[in-house]
Amino acid sequence: MTPSRTVRHRLPAVPTLVLLALALAVIVIAACSVGAFPIAAGDTARILLSGLGLASVDGIPSEQQAVLWSIRLPRVVLGVIVGGGLGAAGAAMQALFRNPLADPSLTGVSGGAALAATSVIVTGVLLAPGAAGVLGVATLPLAAFAGGLAVSVVVYRLATRSGHTSIAALLLAGVAMNALAEAGIGMFTFIANDDQLRNLTFWRLGSVAGGTWPMIACVGPAVLIAVIVLVAQALAYDALALGEAEAAYLGVRVERLKALTLVFCALAAGSAVAVSGMVLFVGLVAPHLVRLACGPAHRVVVPGGMLVGAILVVGADMVARTIVAPAELPLGVFTALIGTPFFVALLLRQRTAWNL
Repeated sequence: MTPSRTVRHRLPAVPTLVLLALALAVIVIAACSVGAFPIAAGDTARILLSGLGLASVDGIPSEQQAVLWSIRLPRVVLGVIVGGGLGAAGAAMQALFRNPLADPSLTGVSGGAALAATSVIVTGVLLAPGAAGVLGVATLPLAAFAGGLAVSVVVYRLATRSGHTSIAALLLAGVAMNALAEAGIGMFTFIANDDQLRNLTFWRLGSVAGGTWPMIACVGPAVLIAVIVLVAQALAYDALALGEAEAAYLGVRVERLKALTLVFCALAAGSAVAVSGMVLFVGLVAPHLVRLACGPAHRVVVPGGMLVGAILVVGADMVARTIVAPAELPLGVFTALIGTPFFVALLLRQRTAWNL
């Protein structure tokens, strides 16, 4: 008689996504309300709804409206974009590599994007004179996208042999690419002047404090397009979980799926890294939280990972800028403190599968 297995109760998909969207709306209002210049949550909601013509701002001081629209809301919106892009990219990369440890930071994609962005910050004008003037605020995201894409292709090639992706090779390749990226970033840090060095130091710690509406207008559409494309591949990711040969039998164009995933994960993660610096572990943690709650179906995991990633980044940024007020704890430091124990726990769970 075989022992019975404990059946986990999965949350229904659509209600869960709706609840996550509502939770994101609540955390956005909370993040817009707290700070050195506090705003009542009800007033924050009224100001935001007034932008849609759904509420009046009568009685709300103009100073509060100016702080919300000019300072606090751009930061929060940028946090939503960064967290959503990293969460969706993490879910898609875990689906592509078919292992739970794939993540833009662990597999070197964020490192490659950071190296490319650092090179632009320090020597971009010298290496490509006139490019910054032509591309404007898109220069840094484009460079980060190119760097992230190049590293993702290299890591995938190193980890895949005869159609099989090795988890050990994936992690080792990611470690190697991260080490190479750190070496390159260190070199550019060494040759940077004082102003560039201050910017690089703050940027590498991770932050969405520099969010502006022009930056959001540049990065937001790129991340949105990437997320839409990745969500559209959800059924193909479900088939790919059975194996590449099985997915091909089910009509999935596997090589096309790989190419789409690599390109748009690099676009999402690279754009996020370009504007926020190194925000670690969001792409690892967010999809797993959704998977634990709702099961492995990617039609839930990918959009759910996007929503949970946005919640994590906005919530972490809200805590990071209030817990040691008037100073700010760097966002990347805070997410690393949260994500590292999660990663260790996940690694311990995988030891049996790896026969360690």
